[in-house]
Amino acid sequence: MGKMKNDEILETFAQSDMVLVGLGEDFDGTGFLRREEMYRFGGEKLKENGFHWLIPAWNEFCVKKTGNAALDAGFEKLAGILGGKNHFVVSVSMHSRAGSVGRVVMPCGSSQMKQCVEGCEGTLLAVTEQDKDRMNRFFEELYAGRFPEEGFSLSETCPECSAGLVLNNVYAENYNEAGYLEQWRLYTKWLQGTLNHKLFVLELGVGMRFPSVIRWPFEKVAFFNQKAYLCRVHEKLYQLTKELAEKGCGISKNAIDWLGEL
Repeated sequence: MGKMKNDEILETFAQSDMVLVGLGEDFDGTGFLRREEMYRFGGEKLKENGFHWLIPAWNEFCVKKTGNAALDAGFEKLAGILGGKNHFVVSVSMHSRAGSVGRVVMPCGSSQMKQCVEGCEGTLLAVTEQDKDRMNRFFEELYAGRFPEEGFSLSETCPECSAGLVLNNVYAENYNEAGYLEQWRLYTKWLQGTLNHKLFVLELGVGMRFPSVIRWPFEKVAFFNQKAYLCRVHEKLYQLTKELAEKGCGISKNAIDWLGEL
């Protein structure tokens, strides 16, 4: 596997025509949050009571609560690096900041939109300030070690069937994929245009939770594009396949920490 210093990687990046980025689970903040007792308690309670779809919002709440600034700094650094580059970002992170780093598709959803709990295709609504206030109050109770007896609900109901609403992400039982499909079509069209261009493929903290979204497709892109270079950054899963050993490098480091060093 090729080994390169950061300045050499940045030089290869600078010489590229196009950049494809994969944002992984590291950018949900769960790496450092797992050390927090109240974070673990809240996550377990959400799952026990059928509120899995609140987990992305809970992650964001706890990142702010713990005062860890590294994640925000990582998003800002990535946005700065991508500025001026023809790029596309595929994110399995569901953190709302992932949508601010440039041209992005988030196939796992986030905490920014809400859908019908029954999955009505025509119901996709923006999360309101009222919803955010409700979630914040609910999470404050949860972080204090109390799960409210009344549970939790978002404002409004489905305009099609009058059922309740949940956050539009992959944790929802009837996940409505319409929330990202238009952006996915733009991504696949952009990807078709990368062939025969110098393409820098950058994987940041991408694990094996959804390998068919980033890891495996990115390996395929890097393999078939003769002008592609793959840089894979992950604490444990940084290895490249034998076929890509001469077309990339693997960096054994937390992706957010690595960005901070550039």
